[in-house]
Amino acid sequence: MYRSLVVLATAMFAIGTDSFVIAGILPDAADSLDVPVGTAGWLLTAYALTYAVLGQVMAALTARLPRRTLFLAGFAIFTAGNLVTAFVPVFAVALASRAVAGLGGAMITPAAVAAAAALAPPERRGRAIATVMTGLSAATALGAPIGTALGSLTGDWRATMWFVSALGVSAALGIALFLPSIPTPPAVPLRTRVAPLADRRIGLVLLTTLLAYTGLYTVYSFIGESLDRATGGSGTTLAALLLVWGLAATVGTLASGTLVDRFGDRRVINTSITVAAIDFALLPWTSAHLPSAVAALLVWGVCGWGLLALQTHRLITAMPTAAPLLTGLASAAVYIGVSAAPLVGQAGMAWFGAHWLGAVGAAFIALGLVAAESAHAVIRRRGTDEASAARARPLPLPTE
Repeated sequence: MYRSLVVLATAMFAIGTDSFVIAGILPDAADSLDVPVGTAGWLLTAYALTYAVLGQVMAALTARLPRRTLFLAGFAIFTAGNLVTAFVPVFAVALASRAVAGLGGAMITPAAVAAAAALAPPERRGRAIATVMTGLSAATALGAPIGTALGSLTGDWRATMWFVSALGVSAALGIALFLPSIPTPPAVPLRTRVAPLADRRIGLVLLTTLLAYTGLYTVYSFIGESLDRATGGSGTTLAALLLVWGLAATVGTLASGTLVDRFGDRRVINTSITVAAIDFALLPWTSAHLPSAVAALLVWGVCGWGLLALQTHRLITAMPTAAPLLTGLASAAVYIGVSAAPLVGQAGMAWFGAHWLGAVGAAFIALGLVAAESAHAVIRRRGTDEASAARARPLPLPTE
């Protein structure tokens, strides 16, 4: 079983790396494709929006496919999209190819989480899913920095896309050779998958996530431009900063579960959002120097990624009987925010300049705090499904 989980974690590593690596090479991609860097940010939007919108759709449409067939088809689409991006000199085609890669990712991620659960006995199911999800944490801590460094050292951003394509091929080979037969799960109609959205408690929690991650990724989408004073324009220095961010994100994810168990979700969620908003509001000054930029990225990583676990905990606590569906909706909310962030960042750079994107992001994060308090008020007023909560088990998170 462990070998199969490692194979699935490798798949998640490939998908996660593709989600985050473009930001580190965006200025070079913009130059190569002959578009402004703000417009080049649409490459992030194309991938993230496709991933967000089609995740639940593809899970419903492919429910009856054998799992190995689904994974291999998904990686064929994912790899083809990245290879096209690596070759084409035309921005419009590159934009379409990023959407194709996002479609492949949308096919793989929900199925990988479900496969982890199916492979493990009930008493080890949580650990099995957590093992697979470490692939996403590793993507932030290692995949994105390696891809950014590769583009810098070779002087060609397309080398980064070759790297992501190679990850996709490696993951597909691992699945073909080592993944055992997995029972096809019961089909869940799309209407059932999105039904929790009709509940106001769920809607407000997801709105919190969407607003917060729009703010957090407004800076990340143009991180090379935002941190150019601290990096001196060096791609390898930027890669090192992304490594710091990724390691802090891993710490934040791991620590958030312990904190929410001890202090409750309201206190920890509000603290995380407040600290993140202050951190981003100060970025116009802290991003000017390397030591203060490192400190800002540490806070950002811990609070930003820790928030995802906290928000998912709040969702499941409010409606524990729908936990498997809620994790997918939580992931979709994150990626809708990630897809909106480059558009917000493009407007922010035009109005205020790249170094003030932190302040723009802070405004969205602060709106997330308002939504979080509204969600708490509605949940407190309407209550939770207590009978189901007594039987529920916390589920590890699906993608980023």
